[in-house]
Amino acid sequence: MNASKIMIVDDEPFTRIDLKEMLEESGYKVVGEGKNGEEAIEKARTLQPDLIIMDVKMPVMNGLKASSIIKSFSNCAILLLTAFSHREVVEDAKKADINAYLVKPVKERELLPAVEIALSQRRLFLSLQDKVGHLEQKITDRKTIERAKGILMQQLNCTEEQAYRRMQKESMTHHIPMIKLAEKVIQQTSE
Repeated sequence: MNASKIMIVDDEPFTRIDLKEMLEESGYKVVGEGKNGEEAIEKARTLQPDLIIMDVKMPVMNGLKASSIIKSFSNCAILLLTAFSHREVVEDAKKADINAYLVKPVKERELLPAVEIALSQRRLFLSLQDKVGHLEQKITDRKTIERAKGILMQQLNCTEEQAYRRMQKESMTHHIPMIKLAEKVIQQTSE
């Protein structure tokens, strides 16, 4: 059973039923449905789906506008459905960070690969986001260590290498990570 949570948003009830049937027969979990862009936004907040399959042309709010709003607070993938394949719609979809795009009527042999690609893109995005966060933390830690090293160089009237070696030795002796030691050095200076 596929653990991915999918939401379907289309103003045509028969399209929603067909999509839901195709997805559930393939092992996906359909967690919610909507009939317009406003419902999509509201349900995306509460249901937190992994993927939203959304029609472009809908009453109240169209799928492109709803997608842009959803992407501002969610990391879900969005697969757009439309009866139109105009270049303008494709450009708008790119601007809204849409992950996949299908022209109606949708057939199962087209839907399932598009769903898999969109979910795969989401996993890749989340992985990259995690890596970027980790790298940003490393940079922040490095800046803190450099600042602490500078403080020690001033206090002890020593070279950069000597200050670093002293921090390394202190870190190993007391089993304290370098970043924690650096934070402690900075804190003691500001007191």
